[in-house]
Parts: sequence; structure tokens; C-alpha cells
Amino acid sequence: MVKLLLTFLIVLAGPAQAGEFWVDPQAGLPAGDGSEAQPWRSLQEVVEAGLIESRQWESYPYQDGLGLVAKNAGAPVKAGDTIWLRSGYHGEVLIESYYNESPITIAAEPGQEPRLRNIQLRAGANWVLRGLQVSPEYAQDYAPGTLIDLDHHSYRGPVYDVVVEDCVLQSVADISGWSADDWNNLACNGFSVDGERMTIRRNLVRNVNFGISVQARNSMVEHNQVINFAGDGLRGLGDHTTFQFNLIKNSYQVNDNHDDGFQSWSSGEGGVGTGEVTGIVLRGNTFINYEDPAQPFRATLQGIGCFDGTFVDWVVENNVVITDHYHGITLMGARNCRIVNNTVMDLNDTEPGPPWIYIAPHKNGTPVSGCLIRNNLTTGLSNDNGDEVTVDHNLIIENPSTLFVDPANGDLHLMADCDAIDTGSPDLVPAVDIEGLARPQGEGFDLGAYEYSDPIVEEPDGGSDVGNDAGSDAGNDAGSDSDGGQDAGVDAGAEAGADLVDDSLADGGPVGSCGCAANGGGDDLVLWLILWVLFTVVRICHGRRAAAG
Repeated sequence: MVKLLLTFLIVLAGPAQAGEFWVDPQAGLPAGDGSEAQPWRSLQEVVEAGLIESRQWESYPYQDGLGLVAKNAGAPVKAGDTIWLRSGYHGEVLIESYYNESPITIAAEPGQEPRLRNIQLRAGANWVLRGLQVSPEYAQDYAPGTLIDLDHHSYRGPVYDVVVEDCVLQSVADISGWSADDWNNLACNGFSVDGERMTIRRNLVRNVNFGISVQARNSMVEHNQVINFAGDGLRGLGDHTTFQFNLIKNSYQVNDNHDDGFQSWSSGEGGVGTGEVTGIVLRGNTFINYEDPAQPFRATLQGIGCFDGTFVDWVVENNVVITDHYHGITLMGARNCRIVNNTVMDLNDTEPGPPWIYIAPHKNGTPVSGCLIRNNLTTGLSNDNGDEVTVDHNLIIENPSTLFVDPANGDLHLMADCDAIDTGSPDLVPAVDIEGLARPQGEGFDLGAYEYSDPIVEEPDGGSDVGNDAGSDAGNDAGSDSDGGQDAGVDAGAEAGADLVDDSLADGGPVGSCGCAANGGGDDLVLWLILWVLFTVVRICHGRRAAAG
């Protein structure tokens, strides 16, 4: 029991739990203290005033082996805290050389819409950005650029463990009157993402040049939408990064860029095409060339276009590509890659197209090896690699109306009793379809991205959330834990409480089948329960640290 008391006292004496601060452009003051009653005025002012305590490298330029030292020691905002932003304009923000020991969250307060011109997080770690509205249209003077830039910097250092979620990024709200010159001169890029273990989740990126460009490794890009773009929707250049359940649609042709829904290429000592990109996963994404045939500057979009390998150990599964181009899914220069259960459709009956699935040798002539094309529905399929590419259980789409519910309007769910149902191979098939429906639903596995479900057969619990949950879990694994704040305090309390229980059991403490302790009887049990109640109350009370720190 003495050990229990000591543990309880040590926990109570531990550091205060995560704090919360407020920033309000309409009611805040530079001299505020960051409390709800006296918020600061803008996020830009908070950063520039040095109100965030963190760490930075001990010297510059950055090099491996350097240690971290205090930055803004004693500042009110500390590791684990949350900065709540209220509606209004928060400026253009540069967060440079802030390596937090645990995540600091910058988030829209529920019901609020904080606006920023742009955000650059240069050389840092353990940040969460959530619910922000980002556009140069909010600033007094419009100037294009990259809206959110997560930047590895050769002098300042690397960037890692950053989560950006539920944000809206746009050049302008309305592009209906834009000319080709407007697109070329006014369009911003959405995301530029360097680093390690980065998570880009549930963001809306619209009316931009390039959508989400990712050089980061071991990262997650999921459940985002890129709508109306003049460059590439997604770019993936970093090893072991997953792009899943994203929607990319409406490509604009206003210059010489060959637009891609997703593009990748390798870089090596000899330049583009002389290296390798390893371990990319493209899962459950939807790429749509255009929705409106009358769209101005309508492009012919290459769906998944990867032309300068070598691409190694890629998985391309459950994607839908609807486009007016030859390249539906193309890998040029591939080793141990698989393209499984995708649906590739032509938007019309005219050239270019129909789109194909195609694995080809590298441009330098290096042959393909160990690749697979299986269980796909596609308007075209090309393979001239001999036995180095296994091609089986695919179906060429001749008449879409015999396979799909409403192909003219983009509904590529399978019709009952069509030739794609129950005819797929079970080997290396995805466990769920593009909507998270478990495979198989019938006697066999279906072809394409959608598994057919009879109306009387219920989806597994969660339905389409299966993919969402899987993606979120993977994103949490790839990025840092973004819970922070009050939840972190409660979790820590529960964890410490579990440790107390474990200690009690190890000591022959109060938990036993007879309801008494071997060395203390019922009194110890009562005392333990009292301590646990006190412990829980104190932890909850400490969950909201005073805003002044």
C-alpha cells in the first residue's frame, strides 16, 4: 500500500497537462494572454512574438548528429498544447525551426473559420494543423504561391511528424471567368510536402495548378479532394508513401504540361529516370478527367502516369480511372509491381483513348521483372513483356452498359449478373473494395474496383468507413499522434491508473477473488478506491492548464 501511495503522489506532482490558448482576429489584442477571455490577435503575431516554446538545432547549417536546444524558453505555449483559432484573417505564417517534443495543435475552434494567406512550416517536427482556410484571396494583395509548404531545408534542417487535416486550400473561390493567362499567372499550388512520416488527410484543394505534391517518405495521403487543377492532381516521389481514397477531378489544359491524375518519376545521380521509387501504394483513389463536357480548357488527362522509373514494389489496387486519354494506368520501368482490381474507363468514343493498363520497359531499355496485372476492368490492356508480367483474370470493357449501373454518369458499380461478378482470382486480391466493402460478397471475387453487393446483403459494420478507418489508422501510424490536449491528459491518467492496478496485483494488493488483500483486507480495497477517485478527479482538473502556463 505504501508503494501505491508513493505512486499516487508522484503522479500528482508530475507536469501539468496540455494547455489551450485562443487567437481571435476580431476580439484579440497583441497584449492578450491567450486565454478565452483575452485571446491573442492573429497566428502570425503569435509566431513572430515567440510565444511558442520549442527546440531548435544547436548550430547551423544543420548536419546529422546535432543536438536540440531550447527555443523561446519559458514561452506560454508548450509541447502538447492546442492553439484554437477563431474566424478572421490570421496572416501569412512561417513556422521555422520548431521541433516540438510532442505535438502542438493549431486548429479551428469548432464553428469557426480561420483564414490565412499561406502557411510554411520549414524545418520542424510534431505539428498538427486542422480546419484552416488558406487562400491569397484573403490577403489585402493577391499573389500566387504554395498554400501549405512543409519544407525540408538544407540549412535549417528536416521536417517530420506533421499532420494536416480538414483544411480548405484554394487559389480563389470562383474560377468561372478565368482565361488561360489567369490560370498560368494566378493559380497557386496546393501542398508541397517534404520529410518523413507526414500525414495529409481530408483536405479540400481546389482551383489550383498542382494539387498535392509529395516528396516525403513513409507518409500517408488520404481522403483528400483535388478539384479543378491545371497541373498534376497528385505527385508521389518519396519511398513507402500511401495515397488512398482520394478524389481527383476536372483537369484544365492551359500550358504544355502533360497533366496527370497521379504522376511519379525517379531521380538519381544521372538525373530524372536514373533512380528508384520504392513501395508506393495507390489504393481506392478516383481520377476523373472532367465532369462537364463543356468545361473550358478541358484537358485530356493521363490517369496514373509514371514514365521514368524504376518503380519498385508498388501496389496499385481498387482505383477508378475515368479519362479521355491512352494512359489509364501506366508504369514504364517496373520491378515487382502489381496492378490489381482497378476499373479504367473511357469518357467518350473519340481519340485520344481508349485508356489502357500498361506496364512497359524503362525508357533506357531495362526490362520489366516480376510484375502482375490481375482482376482489372479496363478499356485497354497492353503487355509485351513476356513472362515477366503475369496477366490474368482481366476483362476488356466492350459495352459499359452491360457491366455498370450508370456509366454515362460515372456510376461504375457492377450490375447484377454481369460478367465481372465472381470471376476474379483470389490471389493477392484486396480485402475490401474502393468503398470498404469486404471481398468477396458472393461465391467468388469480382473484377474491378467495386465488389457487387446484393441489396439484401448488408455491408459489414461501418460500410464505406472500413476504408476510412483503415486509412486513419495507417495515417496515425505514418504521422504523429495528434490527439493532444484534454484527451492526452485523460489517456495519461487512465494509463497511470492501469499501472497502479498492475502494481497492486504484483504486491498482493487489494484485488482478489475474495475481495480482500492478502496483507490488508477490505480496508486496503476501500483506501485504494478512494485514492483512485481522487486521482481521477485531480487528473481531470489538471487537464486544462491555465492559459498563462
